Amino acid sequence: MKKEWYAAKELAGIPGFPSSPQGINLRAKRDDWKKRRRSGVQGKALEYHIDNLPDNILNILKLKEKNVQYHVNKRESSSILIEAIERLTESKREKVISFITSFGTEGLIELIDQRQADNPQEKSPLKQED
Repeated sequence: MKKEWYAAKELAGIPGFPSSPQGINLRAKRDDWKKRRRSGVQGKALEYHIDNLPDNILNILKLKEKNVQYHVNKRESSSILIEAIERLTESKREKVISFITSFGTEGLIELIDQRQADNPQEKSPLKQED
């Protein structure tokens, strides 16, 4: 596991653990868990070390951590389009802008649809949507 310290609110509600942060804090105090103060937080906010946690809880936390690890931020479509156009040579960029100015995005979609119809065996990441 990459993360070694957890706040009570992160542990609350995990099956086999108290459902509230207060319950986690009481259990930690009763069982004398290894703890530290949370940095950047006012008050007496504490974090508890993973060595305090039973294996079944660690397994649940590992699963949650893996989900976060593979989270991919989706970029806005417009920023992808802008970046693609900016990477073109000047002459190709002018050609694309001229086409879209003259025929609009519908004209571009018609070209894409025609290419897909002419080359059905060609693998394309583009999905046909109406």
